[in-house]
Amino acid sequence: MYSVSYTRTMPNVSPTNISLPNFSLRNSWHLLHAPIKRSFQDPWSTLKNSWSFISFISKKKAIYNYSSRYRRGQLKIFSVQRDSSEVDAYMYTFLDYESSVKKEKGELETYGRSSSSLMESVYLFHTDAGGQVKAFVNKENMMYKVTIEVSSLPTRFGDLEHGLRLHWGLFRSDSLQWVVLDSASTLEGTTSGTENNKDFMETPFQLGPAGCYALELAFHSSQAPLFVTFVLNTRDGIWIRNHLGKNFCVPLGAGRGNPDPLGFSLGNDESANFALYSRTAENVVLCLYDATSTEPSLEIDLDPYINRTGDVWHISLETLGEYTRYGYRCKGDIDWDKGGRFHARRILLDPYSKFVAPFVLGQDKSASPASYLGWLIEEPSFNWDGDTHPCLPLESLVIYRLNVELFTADKSSGLQGDLQGTFLGLIDKIYHLKNLGVNAVMLEPIFAFDRSQGPFYPYNFFAPMDIYGPLGNGISASSSLKEMVKSFHENGIEVILEVVYTHTAEKDDSAPETISFRGIDNSSYYILDKSNEDTTADSTNKFNCNHPVALKLILDSLRHWVNEYHVDGFSFSNSQSLLKGPHGENLSRPPLIEAITFDPVLSKTKIIADPCLPFITPSKEILFPHWKKWAEMNFRFHDDVRKFLRGDKDQLSNFATRLCGSGDIFTDGRGPCFSLNFITRNFGLSLVDLVSFSDTHESAQLSWNCGEEGPTNNHLILETRLKQIRNFLFILLVSLGVPVLNMGDEYGQTKGGSTHLNDRKPFDWDALKTEFGVQTTRFIGFLNSFRARRCDLLKRKSFLKIENLDWHGRYPNQPQWEDPSSSFIAVSIKPEENESEQISTSWDLYIAFNSQQSPENVTLPQLPDGILWHRLVDTSLPFPETFSREATSMDLPPIRFTTYEIKPHSCVLFEARSNKD
Repeated sequence: MYSVSYTRTMPNVSPTNISLPNFSLRNSWHLLHAPIKRSFQDPWSTLKNSWSFISFISKKKAIYNYSSRYRRGQLKIFSVQRDSSEVDAYMYTFLDYESSVKKEKGELETYGRSSSSLMESVYLFHTDAGGQVKAFVNKENMMYKVTIEVSSLPTRFGDLEHGLRLHWGLFRSDSLQWVVLDSASTLEGTTSGTENNKDFMETPFQLGPAGCYALELAFHSSQAPLFVTFVLNTRDGIWIRNHLGKNFCVPLGAGRGNPDPLGFSLGNDESANFALYSRTAENVVLCLYDATSTEPSLEIDLDPYINRTGDVWHISLETLGEYTRYGYRCKGDIDWDKGGRFHARRILLDPYSKFVAPFVLGQDKSASPASYLGWLIEEPSFNWDGDTHPCLPLESLVIYRLNVELFTADKSSGLQGDLQGTFLGLIDKIYHLKNLGVNAVMLEPIFAFDRSQGPFYPYNFFAPMDIYGPLGNGISASSSLKEMVKSFHENGIEVILEVVYTHTAEKDDSAPETISFRGIDNSSYYILDKSNEDTTADSTNKFNCNHPVALKLILDSLRHWVNEYHVDGFSFSNSQSLLKGPHGENLSRPPLIEAITFDPVLSKTKIIADPCLPFITPSKEILFPHWKKWAEMNFRFHDDVRKFLRGDKDQLSNFATRLCGSGDIFTDGRGPCFSLNFITRNFGLSLVDLVSFSDTHESAQLSWNCGEEGPTNNHLILETRLKQIRNFLFILLVSLGVPVLNMGDEYGQTKGGSTHLNDRKPFDWDALKTEFGVQTTRFIGFLNSFRARRCDLLKRKSFLKIENLDWHGRYPNQPQWEDPSSSFIAVSIKPEENESEQISTSWDLYIAFNSQQSPENVTLPQLPDGILWHRLVDTSLPFPETFSREATSMDLPPIRFTTYEIKPHSCVLFEARSNKD
């Protein structure tokens, strides 16, 4: 179906804009504009009305025919040409101006009809017997009037006067299931009957003055939307259908709609537009629900000739009326080898739904055909006045990773019940983040997800999870997320979302959950050929991220979170799968990564590649195409620091590389600030468990229990564990790169040695008040304050120069690189000269790390006269001597001698200061 609108301009009448809003054709068309200033006789038509009309007369060319006589004025008209087969139907719009142009005799008429409405839609069909059928639809006084006209039937049908009848019925969802409306009115002579369990009516045509057969049907607008379906029947028993041999079909109260934007949208006139991509579906049904129904209140079957442009199915409704939710049924080929996974019974969630309705139960709590539905609402307005993105430099970030629900779900949070575990609950805890020195939070996935599987299994990429709103629905979740982001920005804290686009909650073919993508167009949204994949890494479904349609969906989703929610960046979990092509192969220039990198909106945000998921560990490292824009979660830092503190042999070189910003990874045009360093994360062992359990079944944990497995009362073991916890935090916060802290490590959260994501407990706010919680929180806060003060050395875009680093062993400048048994290393860092001039307090640092079982007596590097070493940190000392209470204080105890004993399993930090300071 193709649509064209045009106008004619007359004196004293304001011209209407000419537009082609839905002109999307599969063949090559040429649009020509031709003003017509004189009347002439149409060579193909015998009509003598002053209105132009359209007719397709050639299998090679589609042209306008017109027969018009005007006293004055100008007709603006589009001419359309293409090389193709004969078209099946044509729809266009009349814009009529009464009294502007008169026929020489009487009022203006069109094909023998009086034109009194301002707008009407016209459908033109070819029949399988030759000739044309036109259906005119207009709405007046809450009534739809449908005028059907038949012209140019072949002469073999003879005289059809009083012999041509309309065999018709009405339907909403299935053209085979006709409905009867009491409000339907027809011309005299209508008869009714039942055929093949369908109620039908027959109405005779009348011969009009223009030589065509016509009749009019009328329906009350409250019955819309619905469809009039009909065939023609001659008195000789000949049935006439459209050129495809199917029934004619005309919609009422439902327009063709627009293919863009995808999803649900409202127009300025309160009309609703629905657009859904599906290349492989043969039939799409829009299912509408009212506020209380558990089954569809209305189902509308989309006509592939009217409601489809390319691979996008679309329809518009004049009003939503009582309907509040929606979904789709999609039907098509169920050939699994070709990717078909259609399920005609399932009602599917629109991938572009911005708000997701709760789970829908079927009648009598039976299994429902719909798991989730979209809300029929647009994004509520929000007052963003005064909100600005902090726009913090990447190198200045200190990130805190948290789970929205678990962070405040416990009653120890002190929040009201409806605020616990919500976005609004996070606002109340901003003070804690600031005490830690955090200026960015990384939220675990907040996309709508399957609760039975967890936040890393989304089923929608646009809607926030409803449980994170105080009212437990998507609308409150949306508004409270915006409130949270605005409050965080006011406190100088950026919001980064951890996102999952590489798989969904629909699982794979072994245990499928058809919710949305799978039942709409499985072969477009998912990778079918996994022959090139590492099957040991992941057995779940694979989203086809680099397919053009899936790519557009992801880009639209990301822009939605930036534009609508003002988030500051994204961390892409399972980032290696973002590189895969349609056959599971790794692409050197994946279109999605390149599109995100250079997108005018997304390129201004923080974008982070994270190769892992809670249930997937990459089997091999893959070079990520970064275009000098992408930061990466640094798993080598995670592994090498754990190995070094565990006392593994031959680790000095790797450990020193991690301290200095992982130059083996990020000297490719980026820098140390593109390395996101972490020790623990939301899955795997927590920080306390990392030093308490060794007998984990996962060797990748690289843990050490310090001498005894699990909980213990052994004082020496507990002391060693405490030192190791401090060591991990110390190394994380003095290394070049961006530190990422994990929720709960500051108070000693434990999972009892479990590495599973679902074994986590809610954040215990009472535990922060314990001696361990107070000490650890203050230690982290001190290190972040020191890190900010010494940003010249610890928060850098570029790597330190070799001449600014001196490596030491027991003695200055004598590191034991070649001794595989050595587990001691020290480094002194000198500020660059130009930086020293800018920062008056910039002095040398001396940092030493001892993971040996024995102490190490070291000789500190010699300093110029008048300069002394001041100890800032010694992780072996009891609190509060572990660190200097005030990071910016100059009143620090100097070390006047040249040697210092570094205890087993401890780290120290010295800063050179003038004796006068």
